[in-house]
Amino acid sequence: MAMDRPIPPTSPRTGPRRHLTEPAYLRWLFIAAALGFLGLFLGLPLILVFSEAFANGWDAYRAAITNDDALSALSLTFFAAAIAVPANLVFGLAAGWAIAKFRFPGRSLLMTFIDLPFAVSPVIAGIVFILLFGRQGLLGPWMDAHDLKVVFAVPGIVLATIFVSFPFVAREIIPVMEAAGTEEEEAARVLGAGGLQTFLRVTLPNIKWGLLYGVILSSARAMGEFGAVSVVSGKIRGLTNTLPLHVEILYNEYNFQAAFAVASLLTLLALATLVAKSFVEYRMKG
Repeated sequence: MAMDRPIPPTSPRTGPRRHLTEPAYLRWLFIAAALGFLGLFLGLPLILVFSEAFANGWDAYRAAITNDDALSALSLTFFAAAIAVPANLVFGLAAGWAIAKFRFPGRSLLMTFIDLPFAVSPVIAGIVFILLFGRQGLLGPWMDAHDLKVVFAVPGIVLATIFVSFPFVAREIIPVMEAAGTEEEEAARVLGAGGLQTFLRVTLPNIKWGLLYGVILSSARAMGEFGAVSVVSGKIRGLTNTLPLHVEILYNEYNFQAAFAVASLLTLLALATLVAKSFVEYRMKG
């Protein structure tokens, strides 16, 4: 007895099989809603920032971004990021290697600590630094005795920047390392490669795009951080002001054009970071 054969998708009895999907008008409605949301909450603010920045002309814009306080804030922002990002790079590589390649007691606890800046408010993190290094803090008397100053000074800004941005590198390379496995490293060790040689020639090429992606995200967070830095900096104009803090001070002084001019610098940094992020995502998919 012959078995019944399944009806092919293009059988004359059924006709071509149609894909089940939403009606065209519903798809266009969702697309329009998404574009409208992006235009309202992303495109419109960008337009307003640059229109207000150039409201008084190019000369006023140039004066706002080239005065001594703005240049000092810009240099301090880059200085803090230049220390925080390499520190996070080293920590992220070490933590990613340990978590992805080994199983050890406390592994879950380490992953929890890495995620801590995502769960703790940056303002709370700044207060913790005050409680540790402030004059009335836990280490305050000892630091005063040795003429060391952390809070309301550049070291506090650097520490706060490192804290808020350190999870990004580790969180990006851990999945990449876990997906790559350990077979290639083990083969390299069997063939006589040392630890550093194995890392440079096997591990690093496998994680380079994920590592660069994490560095870009860490840099963006380091340059744009406000909450924790605001608490520990003291907001001393020309000394402990970063770009976000300088924008706040100008705005509070009703110097709106200068505030938006300086904010446009942060916007340009964010757009450059977005372009770099998109490029790395493209290379990772390729």
